[in-house]
Amino acid sequence: EVIDRCWALEEKNPIAFIHDVGAGGLSNALPELVKDAGFGGKFRLRDIPSEEKGMSPLEIWCNEAQERYVLAISKESLPIFKELCERERCPFAVAGEAITEQNLILSDEHFENNPIDIPIELLLGNPPKMLRKDKKVENNNSQIWALDFQLKEIAERVLSHPAVADKGFLITIGDRSVTGMVVREQMVGPWQVPVADCAITTSTLDSTKGEAFSIGERTPLASLNSAAAARMAVAEAITNIAAAKISHISKIRLSANWMANPATAGEGAALYEAVQAIGMDFCPKLGIAIPVGKDSMSMSTIWEESGEKKVVTSPVSLIVSAFAPCEDVCKSLSPELQKVENSILILADLGQGKNRMGGSIACEVFNQIGGEVPDADAQLLKQFFNAVQTLNAENKILAYHDRSDGGLFTTLAEMAFAGHIGIELEQKTVEFLFNEELGAVLQIKESDFAAASKLFPFEKIGKLTDDFCLKIGEYKENLSELRKIWSRTSFEIAKLRDNPDCAKQEYEWKCSEKDKGITYSINTPYPIPHTPNPQKPLIAILREQGVNGEVEMAAAFDKAGFKAIDVHTGDIINGKMDLSEFFGLVACGGFSYGDVLGAGEGWAKSILFNERARDVFQKFFERKDTFSLGVCNGCQMLSNLKSIIPGAARWPKFKQNLSERFEARFVSVKIEKSPSVLLKGMENWVIPIPVAHGEGRAEFASDEDLEKSLVSIRYVDNEHKPTEIYPLNPNGSPNGIAGLTSEDGRVLILMPHPERAFRMLQNTWTKPMEGDGYWMQMFRNAREFIV
Repeated sequence: EVIDRCWALEEKNPIAFIHDVGAGGLSNALPELVKDAGFGGKFRLRDIPSEEKGMSPLEIWCNEAQERYVLAISKESLPIFKELCERERCPFAVAGEAITEQNLILSDEHFENNPIDIPIELLLGNPPKMLRKDKKVENNNSQIWALDFQLKEIAERVLSHPAVADKGFLITIGDRSVTGMVVREQMVGPWQVPVADCAITTSTLDSTKGEAFSIGERTPLASLNSAAAARMAVAEAITNIAAAKISHISKIRLSANWMANPATAGEGAALYEAVQAIGMDFCPKLGIAIPVGKDSMSMSTIWEESGEKKVVTSPVSLIVSAFAPCEDVCKSLSPELQKVENSILILADLGQGKNRMGGSIACEVFNQIGGEVPDADAQLLKQFFNAVQTLNAENKILAYHDRSDGGLFTTLAEMAFAGHIGIELEQKTVEFLFNEELGAVLQIKESDFAAASKLFPFEKIGKLTDDFCLKIGEYKENLSELRKIWSRTSFEIAKLRDNPDCAKQEYEWKCSEKDKGITYSINTPYPIPHTPNPQKPLIAILREQGVNGEVEMAAAFDKAGFKAIDVHTGDIINGKMDLSEFFGLVACGGFSYGDVLGAGEGWAKSILFNERARDVFQKFFERKDTFSLGVCNGCQMLSNLKSIIPGAARWPKFKQNLSERFEARFVSVKIEKSPSVLLKGMENWVIPIPVAHGEGRAEFASDEDLEKSLVSIRYVDNEHKPTEIYPLNPNGSPNGIAGLTSEDGRVLILMPHPERAFRMLQNTWTKPMEGDGYWMQMFRNAREFIV
């Protein structure tokens, strides 16, 4: 927040240079900071903040504690910077000064000495070039894929391999809706299947232009052919990011993260081949730059066991991150199959029928190593990328998914899971189904196949069916049974880490054919007519240290016709602001004080235990011409202020989720009939909403409070009935309670995030589209309430 406030000052920005603290700690960050500006530096060791007073000078100077920055700030700008830090409750310290002498001096007043006093050139001067000599080690393992396993057994082993299997246990514990600018995240479709090819965000909260991001890696191939593995990593990143609308392949930029141990015989040569393959040949042919990268060159572990020396060395590993500007986020593609008549599945086989099995998951699960590995052709990849972009621009692609780990069989299974619909293919060979050559499967209308074939040699491979099965020749398996295999690994991990009962409920639910996915129902005309008003009443966007949802909240209210003002709780406590001029107050989501003081409780107590702040808030709540909204952490905070909110005495507190885990979900909620002024006219609407909280389970002081509280929003199941089934109810609140209102309806609290779904394209579970989201009605209602 401090950095944001600084750059928002534009030419008055107090920050001249900035550097994050990483490897080497301050011993690296501070000298680099001053050297980049052409100065030396004089630093004071004991001015560096340290809670551990027993640390040695070496430990203070070199420890790698994270979440720190070093900044160069001019002396005249220091008061501004200090004021910003105090407002944001952000600790900082002036640790030294830049000096004209090209020296690095570190003084220690405790020992009354200078532990460091050297020319800065000695520390950061040009290091000598290192010359390595290595010989390529030929891979003599010529073991070839053996065709003596049944398709059913291969499929089950491949789908349960960790590189292929469902990663839900990792994905649902990370906030994927924060900023309100997320258009495509890992979860795809109404059934929330984690199979997205790339991530897509908007550039602003009112645009349809944005950015796309993807990754690619084919490390297992490197043990057989490091150059091919590097080319395939780059190519996989491109087949992934092709799901976004990108004007030209040259717009893509790559970041290369290398890991190897060149000190091991043959690995230096393998690294050289891999770097040369993409840096000097493959990427130049594609017209793509690699402007940034990182490396870890000691990827080997040595230990002794029973007197025997053991070594494990990582193969040359390249993780490629691809970034590109996205022309239109509403043109993004996903693996979710669409139930469209006369549609077909076509394969783009960039392996040109070679079906090379070397390094594949199918080989690995049967302990088979060797054979020829897949490789990438730059010109064919460019042709494929251009074909996909052209077809996308012409709205001819219904679904898209690249072929990678697990091969074509996995690609098809994941598309079937995402679309909740069956697929049928003619009889295919095991090599055709499980090779991991570059490629992608597209769903298109059969009438568009001729046009598509002029752009790339696509092959018809299958069609959709209504029997909820994956059928390949004689092989036929119910999708629920395949999903059980694919999601079993995630379930086994989740039940050890989380509440096992919740993990079991989720596993059984998402593997069920009966699951209808995210549903919605709008029983009144949308949008509800409203009277435009040129006046912009003031609304206070209230936040505290750690809150992170204020920008999207301000954008939603701004769009509804308010003038949103940033208000920090500290502004009210110290008397710089009050709430007398505001007609609306919204407490935003995030993690006030890192939640170390409880779910919003610390935030509430900072108000209740301060006489001035308590008086300001109480007077605001008692005014009849105001409304208040609390979302997520703000919901928790307002629930703890119920003693000064009229008509809120029966509100609950919000405790740890029943799953014992942070929950990031998209769920359906129902708007109940209540006096809430913000939900006027929305009764009985069932609409999707993002959830992102760790402590959202409503806990009432008594059964009477539970029975008589004015519940305004509930989590519902596929039949639109209140539910406690996990994860449809992500926190275990009784009776599906997601939001409550005060007796006069002027104060609404809810745990989900309506401000992250006020635009249609923020509904990441469906195909992005322009226009206002259903939750925009709540913000318009707020404006209608203000006369």
